[in-house]
Amino acid sequence: MRVYITAAADDVMKPKAPPPQQQQQQAARRGCRSVVVTGLLAGVLLFRAALLAIEAGASLCPSSTGCLDWRAGLGDWLYGGGDAMEEFMTEWKRSHREATLLDPVVVDAAPDSLDGLMAEMSAMTASYDRLDMEAVVIKITAMLLKMDRKVKSSRIRALFNRHLASLGIPKSMHCLTLRLAEEFAVNSAARSPVPLPEHAPRLTDASYLHVALVTDNVLAAAVAVASTVGSSADPTRLVFHVVTDKKSYVPMHSWFALHPVSPAVVEVKGLHQFDWRDGDVIASVMRTIEEVQKSSLDFHQCDGSAERENRRLEASKPSTFSLLNYLKIHLPEFFPELGRVMLLDDDVVVRKDLAGLWELNLDGNIIGAVGAHLHDADGGGTCIDKTFGDHLNFSDPAVSSLGLRSSQCAWSWGVNIVDLDAWRRTNVTKTYQFWLQKNRESGFRLWQMASLPPSLIAFDGRVQAVDPLWHLPGLGWRMPDAELVQFSTVLHFSGPRKPWLEVAFPELRQLWLGHLNVSDSFLQGCGVVE
Repeated sequence: MRVYITAAADDVMKPKAPPPQQQQQQAARRGCRSVVVTGLLAGVLLFRAALLAIEAGASLCPSSTGCLDWRAGLGDWLYGGGDAMEEFMTEWKRSHREATLLDPVVVDAAPDSLDGLMAEMSAMTASYDRLDMEAVVIKITAMLLKMDRKVKSSRIRALFNRHLASLGIPKSMHCLTLRLAEEFAVNSAARSPVPLPEHAPRLTDASYLHVALVTDNVLAAAVAVASTVGSSADPTRLVFHVVTDKKSYVPMHSWFALHPVSPAVVEVKGLHQFDWRDGDVIASVMRTIEEVQKSSLDFHQCDGSAERENRRLEASKPSTFSLLNYLKIHLPEFFPELGRVMLLDDDVVVRKDLAGLWELNLDGNIIGAVGAHLHDADGGGTCIDKTFGDHLNFSDPAVSSLGLRSSQCAWSWGVNIVDLDAWRRTNVTKTYQFWLQKNRESGFRLWQMASLPPSLIAFDGRVQAVDPLWHLPGLGWRMPDAELVQFSTVLHFSGPRKPWLEVAFPELRQLWLGHLNVSDSFLQGCGVVE
């Protein structure tokens, strides 16, 4: 029962005004109550702010170890030590669960600001001449819940907007693709052979350094090639092989025909231009294409609405069902006359000469990659990027029975040296296709649809560890230490914040934009550069 003490009033006659001394006492009591309410609210807000800081510390700190110190220190300062903090947190979670049972109407009607709360408290005091402390606590709780909902809603909107921004292709890149296609139609120079006939013998000459890119992104390929040439101690040795799909072939050809990277040589080849005469090769490539298409259809079919929404977001990522990502498994078929090739992803910037990586002894292995360390994350080692457990579902018997370790450091694409001859002597491609199919048939329980997880299985035991300074991944997820950026050979923008998007980290984006010619008419006309 709520107890109110109200001023006596007559229904007919107006009450007499209290004497001045009594008015001063009432005003003093009201002022004291305001101070009490303000102090109570400030205390609650202080605790709530501290809790938000503690709960969100992992996302605010640059490293997990850095967070531990200040979070523990803050907890000790607020609660007087570890035991007191634990006791307080337990009580807070219990009371917070009770608070969430408040009527949503009460939460929606809660004040939006401290001024609003004080105004309601003043109105309550004026009406009843005394504060109902239970009502005050409910209003403050409802106000905090309302603030929480607003913060969470804003965070979700920000994450969703960032996700959408990472999926879209900027208008400037659409414009560039269309202009290059138009130029191909009206300008004979854009249709000139790439490479020129006199340079064609280099394409199969083992004395040159062969760099492959499998991509449909013209602008990204332009930066990857330009940065590699600009960083090379001897660019005359470089031969680039750009493999693209049919729809991107014309603008890709047009760009490199109009923007030669002499003295290096560039070849642009569409999937439709490969003249595979071996029936087994054609059947193998078609099997991969059909499996990716089947996976795309099955991935969108699921029962639960929550799972459906999750898959919709996952499938909206450009890399999830990008056919070119999966066709990397056919590098030996793409380059039948080459024994070795260096594979670059298109979202990279090369800052140093790659000749040392080209000459690396793979010791009988197929691929040289950063991340393939002998140490596990649990064994005192440090993984450069992710572990096998981040990519594969080890709770499924099909994965756990492979003999892999979830804590094992995972290698990644980005910059890799590949021994094609060693690859041809194995069944890696068939193993990749087998697991791609098995994951689809399992309902995608073995891993979320992606091209790397089956590669981790297929190439297991055939990957040579490479010095971490050759490859710095994850720049689409986080800002690395400036020292790592300075000393790394290849900067890899793996992650959603691609350097051609506005959501990219500004400092890193400038490193990428620095390899574009700001005076180029195509780039200026489409707003790629200012």
